[in-house]
Amino acid sequence: MRIGEVAEQAGVSVRALRYYEEQRLLGPRRTAGGHREYQDGSVERVRMIQQLYAAGLSSRLVREVLPRCMNEGESPVGFTDSLITERARIDRQINDLTQVRARLDEIIAVATDPSHPHHSHPVRAGVAASSALIGTSTA
Repeated sequence: MRIGEVAEQAGVSVRALRYYEEQRLLGPRRTAGGHREYQDGSVERVRMIQQLYAAGLSSRLVREVLPRCMNEGESPVGFTDSLITERARIDRQINDLTQVRARLDEIIAVATDPSHPHHSHPVRAGVAASSALIGTSTA
């Protein structure tokens, strides 16, 4: 199968396939004329690559996890440890973003409440609220 066919069937760009090849996630054969020739199963492999990237995994981790996800062998040592570590990283990001959203909510509340004492300075009030949330002093 040629690169355009795989791209169309997998719903990705030709550029994405070339990137996957650069990352050693996809290995097409080359014809005598230098054209890429993809094996059966390449479309499914590309779809799995997309799912792993959508889960927030790095190229390095995708490269480690992909063979197991494609039933291409035994799980490497530390297979689940890497995924658990990645999940913990994502949990930290979610926590950080939740705190940022809470700070923004405070700023919005002050900015939209004319009776709030800091209404004329919603950003200063937001800084004070943020400091209260994280337990620091603005003085």
